[in-house]
Amino acid sequence: MEPASDAQPAPKRRFEWLRKAGDRVPTKWFAAIGTVLFLAATAGFGGLATAKQPGLAELGPGDVHRNDQLELAVQRAVLVDELPEAGISVEPGQRVLAVVVDVENRWTEPLETFEGRSVSDAVVLERDPGHQADEVARYDDGTFGPTLQPGVPATLVLAWAVDGRVHRGGDALRIVLNDETLYTASFVSSGRSWEDPVPAAVVTVEIEDVGAGLGDDAEPADVEATAEASAASGVSP
Repeated sequence: MEPASDAQPAPKRRFEWLRKAGDRVPTKWFAAIGTVLFLAATAGFGGLATAKQPGLAELGPGDVHRNDQLELAVQRAVLVDELPEAGISVEPGQRVLAVVVDVENRWTEPLETFEGRSVSDAVVLERDPGHQADEVARYDDGTFGPTLQPGVPATLVLAWAVDGRVHRGGDALRIVLNDETLYTASFVSSGRSWEDPVPAAVVTVEIEDVGAGLGDDAEPADVEATAEASAASGVSP
């Protein structure tokens, strides 16, 4: 019987030095090396920014946008001096920009509409997407911050207090419609919520100015015309 040999098998000896060397190399070096190799590989394909982002769907008044959370159709945009019916107040120099939207909750649970929830996240102004609607109200009864029941259509008014010099009647207003992702909470919390709004479509509507800044010296015909425009839009001046 031959005595046992102390020599390690060739494959094991061959890679033993690599294991020992790796033990002495800081972990962050591997991350750096990986990054360099990844960049070198992608350089051969034109770099990281070659994939073109798809454009947003372009919609007009009344066009419907659907996702797993909501069905939305922007109907009109109204500029008015004040709109207490929507629960919004303005400071000197401001006016109210009100957007009328047909909405249906397509989810299986009720959806809140106050800031940071459902419609407030889904309907934003392209020129100021970080400024969510200051108030949301039902169009028919003026309920502030209504809850949307599953499968029940509703018409809402989203109102922003804006600088009176920024928007004018006849201007084209671009409104971004966002899609959100449904998350299920775990660990320390529970429940499901819609988060991470991502632009999916843009609606362009013409602003109607129904509060023309008429003073005490306005002609009766002007006052009557403003009242008729207000009635047609469904928003009181």
